[in-house]
Amino acid sequence: MSSSFGQNFLQQLKIEPLSLNNWNTFEALFGSKGACGNCWCMSFRLNKKEFDVGKFNDGNKNAMKALVCNNHPTGVLAIYNEKAIGWCALAPREDFVKLKNSRVHKPIDELRVWSIPCTFIAQPYRRKGFSVVFLRRIIEYARSKDIKVLEAYPAIPTTDNLPSAFLWVGIFKSFERAGFNIVDRTSKNRPMVRYVITE
Repeated sequence: MSSSFGQNFLQQLKIEPLSLNNWNTFEALFGSKGACGNCWCMSFRLNKKEFDVGKFNDGNKNAMKALVCNNHPTGVLAIYNEKAIGWCALAPREDFVKLKNSRVHKPIDELRVWSIPCTFIAQPYRRKGFSVVFLRRIIEYARSKDIKVLEAYPAIPTTDNLPSAFLWVGIFKSFERAGFNIVDRTSKNRPMVRYVITE
C-alpha cells in the first residue's frame, strides 16, 4: 500500500464506524477544537446559520452525537493501538445539506452514492501517505457494507502551501492513488471523483 507503513502497522490498523462504543476515541482525535473551529464534522450536514450557532456551547458536538445515538451513518474511524488516528465522513450523499445546495457538486446521475466530503488525520500521520492507506481501507469497508459508489470532492492544490481548510476535503492525488476517478470537472480545483465498487 505505502512504503511509509510496515506490515505490522497495516495488520493492526482497524476501520470502525463511529458509534457510542468508540465515541471517546473520536472525541480524543478531534480534541478541544472539534477538529477545526468546533466543526465536529457538522459543516456539510447543517446550513450555515445552524452550523455557526453550533460552534458554541458544544452545539455541533452534541448534534453529531445525536446522529450517532439515532444510528445514522456518520463516518468511520481509523484505529491503531486503540487510538483513533483518522476520521472520514461517510454517509449517503443526501445526508449532507451543503452538497444538496452546492452549485458545483450537483448530482450527475441517479446512482445511490455515499459521499466522503471530509477527512481528518492525526498530526503524526499527515503527509506520510496515510491518507491513501486510509482510503483503500474505506473502500474495503464500503464493499463489506454493500456500498456501490463512493464519491468525494478533493482539492487539486494550486500552491505548495495549501491552506488548512482544503486539507479537510482531501487532496486529489490521494484519491487518485487509491483508485478514484474524476467524473465531473465543473469545479476546476475541486473535481468530483468516484470509486465504483465491483464484486
